[in-house]
Amino acid sequence: MRLAARRRRAVFVTAVAVTAVLGLTGCGAPPWAQGGGQAPVSASPTATMTTAPQPVRNDLSSGSTQRSLTAGSVAATVNYWSTLSMDRWTATALKPVNLSMETTVTPNDGQKVYLQRATMTAVPGNASQSFAALSPQSDQTDAPGYLVLSPYSYSQTFNVGEVPAEATFVTLQFTFEFLVQTTPTSNEFAKQTASDSLTVAIAGGGDASTGG
Repeated sequence: MRLAARRRRAVFVTAVAVTAVLGLTGCGAPPWAQGGGQAPVSASPTATMTTAPQPVRNDLSSGSTQRSLTAGSVAATVNYWSTLSMDRWTATALKPVNLSMETTVTPNDGQKVYLQRATMTAVPGNASQSFAALSPQSDQTDAPGYLVLSPYSYSQTFNVGEVPAEATFVTLQFTFEFLVQTTPTSNEFAKQTASDSLTVAIAGGGDASTGG
């Protein structure tokens, strides 16, 4: 009798232990659910980088500019300015460009320097492209040309016509062709050429900002 009672108690304890284990197991997540029930992580928004427009170069922002050019033995000082204020240099306006020039020659043995031809070509553009050049403008006289050896000087006005509305600036390309006497009494000349360029902002062109 005692042996049978002990066996019944052992079976009862074992059953209680198994029930407790099953109860604990039922409280946890099943293995296939581990890590599989998490909500997807949403990607954080990416900040959009914006680039501020760069100021447009303007060589006439102060009203005028002076350049020193060299062509062989000839040194030229050229002053550029416009009688039209920069805020009126719009795409459709007629935009005057004035220049004056005088030269020296080294060595100075008494020979003269003449300007045979001056040419300006205007090329409109913006930060991403260049547009078709406007028709070149030239000032040319009979040989040997205009005497430009200091104290004599040369002055001229060129005009920049209408440019595309998308243009934010115009590049002015200048070419100066000189004839220099080979000797003070000679009728023979040596040709020398100097080049220069200016960039001038177009007011309101492409909503550009203007810089010096």
